Amino acid sequence: MSAIGELEPVRGEPVFRPLSAEDEEQQPAEIESLCMNCYCNGVTRLLLTKIPFFKEIIVSSFTCSSCAWSNTEIQSAGRIQEQGVRYTLMVTTRQDMNREVVKTDCATARIPELDFEIPAFSQKGALTTIEGIIDRAVAGLEQDQPVRRAADKDVAGKIDAFIGKLKQLKEVGSSFTFIIDDPSGNSFVENPCAPQKDEALVVTHYRRTAQQNALLGLEAEETDENPADTVDDLRNEVLQFNTNCPECNAPANTNMKLVQIPHFKEVIIMATNCEACGHRTNEVKSGGAIEPLGTRITLRVTDPSDMTRDILKSETCSVEIPELEFELGMGALGGKFTTLEGLLKDIRDLVMKNPFTLGDSSTPSRMEKLQQFGRKVYQIMEGHMEAHIILDDPAGNSYLQNVYAPEEDPELTVEHYERSFAQNEELGLNDMKTEDYETVPTCEP
Repeated sequence: MSAIGELEPVRGEPVFRPLSAEDEEQQPAEIESLCMNCYCNGVTRLLLTKIPFFKEIIVSSFTCSSCAWSNTEIQSAGRIQEQGVRYTLMVTTRQDMNREVVKTDCATARIPELDFEIPAFSQKGALTTIEGIIDRAVAGLEQDQPVRRAADKDVAGKIDAFIGKLKQLKEVGSSFTFIIDDPSGNSFVENPCAPQKDEALVVTHYRRTAQQNALLGLEAEETDENPADTVDDLRNEVLQFNTNCPECNAPANTNMKLVQIPHFKEVIIMATNCEACGHRTNEVKSGGAIEPLGTRITLRVTDPSDMTRDILKSETCSVEIPELEFELGMGALGGKFTTLEGLLKDIRDLVMKNPFTLGDSSTPSRMEKLQQFGRKVYQIMEGHMEAHIILDDPAGNSYLQNVYAPEEDPELTVEHYERSFAQNEELGLNDMKTEDYETVPTCEP
């Protein structure tokens, strides 16, 4: 009971404290627990901490003084993200093996060149590196090799050969692909080039399938048998539904409303306000279909008044600032209806609060690069530095305010373009059938 009492928070203090080497009060709780190796009593240390990018996590470490067996793992204590995430990294140098990786227990790791896969829920979550994941896989394969050699030498020989291939990957004699696919959206692969784009790393956000939702224990939403409201009723009404705060997990309300943006289209704005911790968030969804053409909007920022322009950034929109060599991919920051200043602040916070650039995991050169990036973003917001803001939305559902409307804006350029096959594939349009989809092909006798 005394060990459990150590986990109880002091009134008024948060349960999950930010991860910091300077926080002397952040001490792990120790619990006496059974060792599954020798069945003697060992010690489990639990650290409830908070990483800005990954929300809350639980770091646990077990050690046994009797047999010296130890085990560490990491578990996500935050909410499951709205979308799954897939990281695809082309490993070409020895430095790539040192990239830090957060792999949750529901994530799948793959190396296509070896037809190798670590299935979901086959390992505990871990905060490690790519080399650490390979070492862990090698250790797992070598564990039962003595028994296999006695029972079936052919199978043991094939596994030894495969273990040799895995060990050769650590030397990076030739490039290979490393893929982390996490339907919960809580895994992460380090980008050492931050805040610049990493050409070797591709991050893809996707919607989970029904099977993946069932795997994560998410129930399907119940269908409403009542007749749907008319569009006019929805335009004049603010809908409200219950949810949980993404920061403190306390019950909160989310407001949703249809809004008509002048000279553009209809969008759905959702806003959540937590009365417990004061956290506020908003998200924007497109109220219409995917446009026939993609849209690329380029704004030349020349005056501080440009910071007040309204921006609608959809989930499928990427943001680029050529002067800073910065590119924000699709899915990052989600959908937003804000101002140009608000978007730049969100970009700065996203880059500066990356957990791999803070605390013990940072390096002086990386910190200096990020601080320089933050100063340049601030100069753009203050009007001391000219820059181009490029919004590229293959779905055509993003918008940047024209302050001269209905006249043309001399600093604003809007281009419409044909989507590529890869963009249509990412939007799910290549396999979409909109004509004669009800007809069932019949087999001729």
